[in-house]
Amino acid sequence: MAAPVRPGRRGRDQDRGGDQGRRRGQGRARGQGRRQRLVAAAFLLPALVLLGALVVQPIGFSVYRSLFDTSGTEFVGLGNYAELLRDEATRTALGNTAVWVVLAPVTATALGLVFAVLTERVRWGTAFKLLVFMPMAVSMLAAGIIFRLVYEQDPDRGVANAVWVGVHDTFAEASAFPKARPGRDSPLVPAGGGAYVTRDPVRAGAPVLLPLVGVAPDALPAGTRPARSAEAEPGRVTGTAWQDFTRGGGGRTNAVDPSESGYAGMRIEAVKDGKVVDSARARADGTFTMSADADGARLRLPADNFREAYAGVDWLGPALVTPAVIGAYVWMWAGFAMVLIGAGLAAVPRELLEAARVDGANEWQVFRRITVPVLAPVLVVVLVTLVINVMKVFDLVFVIAPGSVQDDANVLALQLYRTAFGTDADQGLGSAIAVVLLVLVVPVMLVNIRRLRREGKR
Repeated sequence: MAAPVRPGRRGRDQDRGGDQGRRRGQGRARGQGRRQRLVAAAFLLPALVLLGALVVQPIGFSVYRSLFDTSGTEFVGLGNYAELLRDEATRTALGNTAVWVVLAPVTATALGLVFAVLTERVRWGTAFKLLVFMPMAVSMLAAGIIFRLVYEQDPDRGVANAVWVGVHDTFAEASAFPKARPGRDSPLVPAGGGAYVTRDPVRAGAPVLLPLVGVAPDALPAGTRPARSAEAEPGRVTGTAWQDFTRGGGGRTNAVDPSESGYAGMRIEAVKDGKVVDSARARADGTFTMSADADGARLRLPADNFREAYAGVDWLGPALVTPAVIGAYVWMWAGFAMVLIGAGLAAVPRELLEAARVDGANEWQVFRRITVPVLAPVLVVVLVTLVINVMKVFDLVFVIAPGSVQDDANVLALQLYRTAFGTDADQGLGSAIAVVLLVLVVPVMLVNIRRLRREGKR
């Protein structure tokens, strides 16, 4: 066997030199990495200081403060959290916050998706997107003031009730005499159900007087003229329905005076044996005429003559105040959802959609089976963002909900403000609400962070 060849001295020196070069290179790399980390830390330090001062420290102090009583001197442990479970206002706020989390983000995202898909197919889509997105330029406070007026109960001021009352009155006409009633010693008596009837049967050829009071002169129907006594007509029943009231006093009771107004449009029915045998409407001067069928009948003024005018919906009442405020929120944030979803929709391969249409899929199938699944990541981003935003909603509820129903519209952020800074301020209880709100938001944030990391690995 041949003896192994040993490296010479020159070879050993070369090996040692190579090892030293590698070590020097590794040292330089470590030094360069250390310098890079120091530079990165120097740039991050101001942000970390601000993050600690504005986020970490307030969170830590809130947790600490929630363990003490109102004065902050007596340690109560979890007593404030137990008090939250017993407090009815806080339980209502939790329930309303759950309603917000379920309804508001889903509704805004769904509307944004519909708007984004539909505006792709019209030439004026850009203008429509601008209009829908414009509310995002309005602050929550300004939006609250706007919708406080929109939901005003008076139809002459509130847009929502003006539209609602207009639609209602199209199918059920409001009465022009909602407060009319018989006066003293009137020939009319109540007939039940809000109607009035003459005391005695009427006769053909003898004019009938139907005096009423209670309607403001400026509330009478347009076209009303001064009342006139009806003339007798053989074989017919005639009469006058009028406002038996003279401005400034004077006038005769149960008699037509020249300064008094007729009840234009008043409906009069002739009733015999419980059946309506004839009917008429008063003219502009209050006079009316019926056929001979009304002879011997009693004249009845139906209740629909006096039906109160429809005042609309109590949008800001206890039952509807939360959905009404959610509507204002959706008005603001549907544009945000539309823009983000529209950006995602622009990235959807058109060949995929066209291939589905060529294969025979209709537009609904293309939307449900292709567009929505492809947009799923964008929809999740929008939904999670809105959920986090909804958790801390405060301005809209505080401004829109009247003081009498704020307990019914209460949410956690508003309850936090009212508890910590209200009349009977309790910093300990308010801090406990802040911690609960943080605990509710953290899981949503963690889901969002995990989703971002998964997308970053793709």
